[in-house]
Amino acid sequence: MNNLEIWMIAVSLAMDCLAVSITSGIILKKTKWKTMLCMAFSFGFFQAAMPFLGWLGASRFSHEIENIDHWIAFILLLFIGGKMVWESFKEEDCRHEYNPSSPKVVLALSVATSIDALAIGITFAFLGMNTIHSILSPILIIGFVSFAMSLIGLLFGIFFGCRHNLRMELWGGIVLIIIGIKILIEHLFFN
Repeated sequence: MNNLEIWMIAVSLAMDCLAVSITSGIILKKTKWKTMLCMAFSFGFFQAAMPFLGWLGASRFSHEIENIDHWIAFILLLFIGGKMVWESFKEEDCRHEYNPSSPKVVLALSVATSIDALAIGITFAFLGMNTIHSILSPILIIGFVSFAMSLIGLLFGIFFGCRHNLRMELWGGIVLIIIGIKILIEHLFFN
């Protein structure tokens, strides 16, 4: 596998992070560097860790991971997105808005958006990347691209969210549900 292919894989894996980050930025409404860097780091870390874990477990657990990874991502995204949609219909004083700065939310979103990366790690193992040295560069690239695209998404979401008075929690929840459905459909019908 050449460097261009690895960078293309990294960008494709980071697309879910980008979409979730845009939604989170819209909800944040203003630049909070600590929160934004923590979220981008978490997305980048999990996007890098999951291929590594997939690579490690390829010989032992690949058949078990492949059978449930899409369901885990779907359930996490459906739950968080559904909660956001539900909260968007409550009256202003009764709402418990989705909080993109909450560590629990960041962790759940990081795991949900990175589960597909497990399959990439399994693929790396089957393509003959059989040493830590051979897997290190691809996972670092994947982590970096996810971090950068998440940060860009957050900034874009903040910029967009400050200029339009839309029901962002509703639309953000819908985006998360759509990403979850996309992951489920891809794994059920195209794998």
